[in-house]
Amino acid sequence: MAGAAALRRSARRISRHLAAASSFSRSALQQPERLLSSQASPEHGARGAVSGSELALYPPERVRNFSIIAHVDHGKSTLADRLLELTGTIQKGHGQPQYLDKLQVERERGITVKAQTATMFYRHTTASQDSDAPRYLLNLIDTPGHVDFSYEVSSLPGCLLVVDAAQGVQAQTIANFYLAFESNLSIIPVINKIDQPTADPDNVKEQLKRLFDIDPSEALLTSAKTGKGLEQVLPAVIDRIPSPPGKCDSPVRMLLLDSYYDEYKGVICHVAVVDGALRKGDKIASAATGRAYEVLDVGIMHPELTPTGVLYTGQVGYVISGMRSTKEARIGDTLHQAKSTVEPLPGFKPAKHMVFSGLYPADGSDFEALSHAIEKLTCNDASVSVTKETSNALGMGFRCGFLGLLHMDVFHQRLEQEYGAQVISTIPTVPYIFEYGDGSKIQVENPAALASNPGKRVAACWEPTVIATIIIPSMLVLQRALLKYRLPLKEIIVDFYNELKGITSGYATFDYEDSEYQQSDLVKLDILLNGQPVDAMATIVHNQKAQRVGKELVEKLKKFIERQMFEITIQAAIGSKIIARETLSAMRKNVLAKCYGGDITRKKKLLEKQKEGKKRMKRVGSVDIPQEAFHELLKVSNSK
Repeated sequence: MAGAAALRRSARRISRHLAAASSFSRSALQQPERLLSSQASPEHGARGAVSGSELALYPPERVRNFSIIAHVDHGKSTLADRLLELTGTIQKGHGQPQYLDKLQVERERGITVKAQTATMFYRHTTASQDSDAPRYLLNLIDTPGHVDFSYEVSSLPGCLLVVDAAQGVQAQTIANFYLAFESNLSIIPVINKIDQPTADPDNVKEQLKRLFDIDPSEALLTSAKTGKGLEQVLPAVIDRIPSPPGKCDSPVRMLLLDSYYDEYKGVICHVAVVDGALRKGDKIASAATGRAYEVLDVGIMHPELTPTGVLYTGQVGYVISGMRSTKEARIGDTLHQAKSTVEPLPGFKPAKHMVFSGLYPADGSDFEALSHAIEKLTCNDASVSVTKETSNALGMGFRCGFLGLLHMDVFHQRLEQEYGAQVISTIPTVPYIFEYGDGSKIQVENPAALASNPGKRVAACWEPTVIATIIIPSMLVLQRALLKYRLPLKEIIVDFYNELKGITSGYATFDYEDSEYQQSDLVKLDILLNGQPVDAMATIVHNQKAQRVGKELVEKLKKFIERQMFEITIQAAIGSKIIARETLSAMRKNVLAKCYGGDITRKKKLLEKQKEGKKRMKRVGSVDIPQEAFHELLKVSNSK
């Protein structure tokens, strides 16, 4: 009897569990929205899996694509973190700060170098908190804002323009605004850091009105740190930013936002689907290169790689197609259905290298290690051009082309941090154009390659310029002055910003955009050691500055070069004309140390013999330039 009772109790428990499971299944079938996301989307954040059938529930009118642009340290990364937490894409307190900044250099400098995407699911509730409120798919595209890394993202209908409530509008804020304005983006101003003691949001609103003609009532007041005001950001994105345009029934056409290399998966491309739908197994082609690929994997970033098997019109995600190098994945390229003719999307611009510099190993025996490090790094940065070159002073190295000054600095920093490479960089230079008397023109990226040919007269030369925006505080009133200049790119190539900060006690901000070439009076300045040119120190300067720069170079070089057993002549020359000279006296060995008394003629013979030996040494000896000193010299000389 006892056994029968136990059996009945067990049967009742099983029945209750089955009933509960059946009730849960009926509830899930009756309310499929639970499989999607609520305003906080905890299901997706915890589960991390999204199917293609779920993405099909979000037509273009339920999709919003936007970016966040801001000046350095205005809270862009923190705001992105809070939005990811608000939508449940990442769990609060469990994600690392600056979640979308994957590189160490991005975290340290507060800049974005590589574009990142993140898909969020969001319930747009009204004041009545209607349970049937529509759900939206929001794609945050964290794009680089600096001129060195920026490009036109034509598929983005809008952006958040973040401004620090204490610092106000800065130089890069202005550059970012006009970049977005010229791309016809809907701009939502966000005044961030209102929790700071020095915050003055009313003054910032006036700046936005005066500089950009933005209605002060359109600005959102937030504190990404404390969470204040964040509840109004995503509703504003839905209300003010239009849905992505596109034709759902057209052949697939995508904009390539960025790419990176994975050792196991190959090249992973971040794309925005403009027309049609992309499915795993599809054949796609590149409009820029003409190469065809098979889609091996496709999905969304939620927040990491989440395979879905499909992406629909207006949606943003990733594609793995068997590309072996990021050089095949050109930013701004149009990927489309293979064997079909489509009109490429606007905005694609080939990489334009504006700064060139030689990279050499600090230890000549580390050339292979440096070569391997550069090869690995360029797998994730295809915008760098690399060619091998040899310097008489530094040995074997590489001539690298960069998009700009920050790009060059970031590349150097990543070489050191990610690969432990110790490098010496030559004086950065820009691409000049020289025209000879016979009408022929050449572009000079390495000054050492510009031969002084007396048979060919230089008729004209041109150099690249930039439009510089400088904002400095006014000394008379509590306002700031905005200055715009056209400057030669070479003049701002290293220490211009640091000197500007020093002059203005750190209050000035500076940004620039590429401009046209202008005709200039330029000359090649050579540095000679005992009459032999040092190719790695050759530079191109303005004729009016040549004598001053040459004089300062030889003076600095005299301090860095160690004394030898023979005299060293240091000269700066333009062609065959010497414009500056310094002499480093020889070290003198005491040849009379062993002469204790004796005839004076013996001492004279020893001194004459030493003198003749020094003459021969000067003729055949080579000057040893310590690489550490050479590196320091380049940093000092380039500031001129």
